[in-house]
Amino acid sequence: MLQLTVLREQTAQVIEGLNKKNYKNTAEEVNTLLELDQQRRQVQSEHDELQSRANSISKEIGVLMKSGEREKAEAYKSETSELKQKTKSLADQLSSLEEQMQQALYKLPNLPHESVPEGRTAEDNEVVLQHGEIPDLFEGALPHWELIQKYDIIDFELGNKISGAGFPVYKRQGARLQRALINFFLDEAIKAGYMEVQPPILVNEASGYGTGQLPDKDGQMYHATADNLYLIPTAEVPITNIYRDVILPTDQLPVKNTGHTPCFRREAGSWGADVRGLNRLHQFDKVEIVQVTLPEKSYEALEEMSQHIQGLLQKLELPYRVLRLCGGDMSFTAALTFDMEVYSAAQCRWLEVSSASNFETYQANRLKLRYKNDSGKTQLLHTLNGSALALPRIVAALLENNQTPDGIVMPKVLHPYLGFEKIG
Repeated sequence: MLQLTVLREQTAQVIEGLNKKNYKNTAEEVNTLLELDQQRRQVQSEHDELQSRANSISKEIGVLMKSGEREKAEAYKSETSELKQKTKSLADQLSSLEEQMQQALYKLPNLPHESVPEGRTAEDNEVVLQHGEIPDLFEGALPHWELIQKYDIIDFELGNKISGAGFPVYKRQGARLQRALINFFLDEAIKAGYMEVQPPILVNEASGYGTGQLPDKDGQMYHATADNLYLIPTAEVPITNIYRDVILPTDQLPVKNTGHTPCFRREAGSWGADVRGLNRLHQFDKVEIVQVTLPEKSYEALEEMSQHIQGLLQKLELPYRVLRLCGGDMSFTAALTFDMEVYSAAQCRWLEVSSASNFETYQANRLKLRYKNDSGKTQLLHTLNGSALALPRIVAALLENNQTPDGIVMPKVLHPYLGFEKIG
């Protein structure tokens, strides 16, 4: 959530940043917020003056009663009663204004970092680097949705029977590949200094608002309405909310957590060839890495996270590229995002497998996640997260890129986790 002080003091820069994210009605909404803020401050000032006057009179009433000035004391009592009524009315008005401002602030996305390129769609993203050679597959090579049928390792029809489209059943070597990747990703994160946590996969409304999924992604989240709980779209939500309403000592920074969870996304409106097979699911597994850092250290942390994710892709021997997302393709909450994409040789296209983002103070302001600086003043921290990694498209690329006429050869780094070297 954007800070009001930033809106007041850097209005032109805020409008420019929101425009870069292609946010609609930017100037109108910012000006409405500033008007609400002005009203709130005026009401707060009037409320405080009346409260001060009421407190002052209350003290004098006792003195007047002791000195026998009963008539004047009664007049003061009457005035105090009127002041209390006015103060309550102003307090109600203040509460209403603050709620309006809060809801308006929730609707504003984060401001992009100065390095974010201009643009509206994925076509405008900047390719930062590309690593590895594109595989040259043999004639007759298959896309992953045909490979999984050939080797009977993932069953979409069975998943559709049990739950619906987008909920596959993994079995045999497919299930073991899932487990191997999860353990490999977690082990690598722990080696990199991340503490493993296993969080709940249902979160309350406050957690959704804390990391910015609500109200922005309300329609994309599965909602258990009877209990007003949400199935998580990513482990970022529960892991980051561990630190909601917390003041962290600086000697505990940076906080580095990792966790594996299933993730749930409605993906309303998704259709076509781009979502075939494992390309887009309603339920999938992912290992997440999350950091909480001092503001001056957060972009160093983002680069460290990017290098960690790239290291995983290199160990899996997958060709990949890193993209710096343009303003229009970034998430609602991010200030800067690097996407990692692997090349799918059978589909002849790049598949996004990870996003690493710095949210700066945007989530921390919602979460009230702070630290005390050297002068003892509380300041907002910076939060970051990254997929390290999401499984479905990694599996798709591994199956497609490593296929041979005699089976699918798994990368060496996974052999100890799998207990086999080849599918088929």
